[in-house]
Amino acid sequence: MPRLPDADAPAASVTSGPVPKHAQLRAILLADIGSTWPAHAAIPSERELSTRHGVSRATVREALRQLIEEQKLYTVQGKGTFVAGERVQSQLHLASFTEDMRRRGMVATTLVRRAERAVPPLDVRAALGLPEGEQAWSIERLRLANGIPMALELGWYSPRVAEDLGEQDLSASLYGLLADRYGVRIDAAEQTVWTEAVDDAVAEPLAVVPGSPVLVFRRTSRAAGLPVEHVTSWYRGDRYQVHMALAGS
Repeated sequence: MPRLPDADAPAASVTSGPVPKHAQLRAILLADIGSTWPAHAAIPSERELSTRHGVSRATVREALRQLIEEQKLYTVQGKGTFVAGERVQSQLHLASFTEDMRRRGMVATTLVRRAERAVPPLDVRAALGLPEGEQAWSIERLRLANGIPMALELGWYSPRVAEDLGEQDLSASLYGLLADRYGVRIDAAEQTVWTEAVDDAVAEPLAVVPGSPVLVFRRTSRAAGLPVEHVTSWYRGDRYQVHMALAGS
């Protein structure tokens, strides 16, 4: 993520008065977001902002904290603070991540972190209708939109419908692969959504700070009534939102 040079114009001043300095600085920095600093540009460091605006590091830190809470900025551990882009909005519908991003004019890419056969835990066995001891494909993938980490996905897939799934190219749409190679077309699913704060294991691949909020989707998908997939996905809270249309009964 490139850092843009500071603007040549004199810095807006922060003065003593009834309005707290951190509130004044927040307003100044907010004006720079989207103008001086485009989406995903790195902003100057705390030290640079402190010097530029003649305020203490504590004042800068408080102004940045507020803008991060408002999701105008986000941090990447070890790299700095960046301007948040517009969130990708998703309607709850049955489609693969690749198809979903393509419809929004974004380039979807996938990094396969792991693909192996293993005995799934009890809840996964129940969802896939597998007996005790039977293995399934465990596939972990990092999903990116326009090169930015969007979601970490851990999926379990029934070997009864895709015996050699883990040996295939898993860097594109799995739904497309299931349909084209195995004749398995996902046509129904049950999904639960909640929020949680991520631990180190999820934060690192998503390039967020541990404790950051994420949306968690857990879905069991079927094809012609046969369980195919049980997947949990962690979506970055600063990059993704869900839209639902509700109708009265």
